[in-house]
Amino acid sequence: MSNDQQQPQYGYGQGPEQQPQYGYGQDPQQQYAYGQDQQQYGYPQQGYPQQGYPQQAYPDPSAEQPDQGATQTWQGQTWDTQYQPPATGSYPLPPEVHAEPAPPEPVAPVPPVAAASGADGYSAPTTLGNARITDAQRARAEGRSPIIAPGIQPAAITAVLGLLLALGAAIGSYALAVPLVLLQAVTAAGWFRLNGMWPARQGIALAFAGGLVADVALLAAGRENGPAAIIGTLGVWVLLTVVLQLRSRAGADERMQGLMATVASAALAVLAAGHLAAVPDAVTVGAVAVAAAVLVRALPLPAPVSVVAALAVAAGAGAVAGGFTDLGAKGALLGLATGVCALIGLRVASYDYPSRFVHMTAGVALPLTAAAPAVYVLGRVLT
Repeated sequence: MSNDQQQPQYGYGQGPEQQPQYGYGQDPQQQYAYGQDQQQYGYPQQGYPQQGYPQQAYPDPSAEQPDQGATQTWQGQTWDTQYQPPATGSYPLPPEVHAEPAPPEPVAPVPPVAAASGADGYSAPTTLGNARITDAQRARAEGRSPIIAPGIQPAAITAVLGLLLALGAAIGSYALAVPLVLLQAVTAAGWFRLNGMWPARQGIALAFAGGLVADVALLAAGRENGPAAIIGTLGVWVLLTVVLQLRSRAGADERMQGLMATVASAALAVLAAGHLAAVPDAVTVGAVAVAAAVLVRALPLPAPVSVVAALAVAAGAGAVAGGFTDLGAKGALLGLATGVCALIGLRVASYDYPSRFVHMTAGVALPLTAAAPAVYVLGRVLT
């Protein structure tokens, strides 16, 4: 066959009437720019800028593949697929570039909320929510009672302190002053903490100093001048407290709270000195009755039964202790009166979800401190 009759050889897909195949960006007469076909992509005809995204040649699948044994190299401009240019209204993002969503920010695990109350009846420390909320407010919000009795341990300490007072009164005034000073110190500290004011070292020291001055005045003036010594000391200490609060630079509300707490604490510390002004036999009977009443009140009994049982035991203990003194059977009346005062003191120390420190201070001291007026008055009347 001659050369002019020989048919030209064409590769696969390269007929005489078919144009050669070009890859994307290889046809010098045709630019496959983004947005060329409005009907296909739905965008206005607008060429995407060449300088932002350099064109890149892709191999034709119909072309003859190189030898697999040879090393194939690739040269050309590339771009970072992680970088996303800011999209504007003039230049929408091409379909080939997909913005990857940013990874979610790590969320710190939320610690579980502590239980509202532990096995001992005291609430766990607050770790979440409003840090200024008190246990009493939380108890009211949950429908629980804000009253928690001190329990058996403070009652046992009160009983021991009451027996020391009874023994000191039987020995003499100076022997009675030793446990009395301890009672006054615990009363001053417990009252401030019961009112939510802690630390309040100056107020506690001032109230305790008032109790000490009352003790010294009673020892110097004698029991017959007890009311004058107690009232005089209390008047001087109230005036001193007012002067010190006027010199304070705190706010008006804080100064008023400090004034009321200091005056009340000093009054209770001075009032406890009434044991030193009372008849020794009355102090012995009253202290024994208070010790018996708080122990029975701490037993796990229903509230009405516990109150009745505590008062009955206080009257009985007063009658027994009166048999060893000159009061005799009259000690039952004194024991009942001091038992009522002791239960009032326990109720005050149990209010508003107090802490363990309140129970071990105010819960110990207030029953004996509140019984001091009954011991002084009834002791004078019954003897």
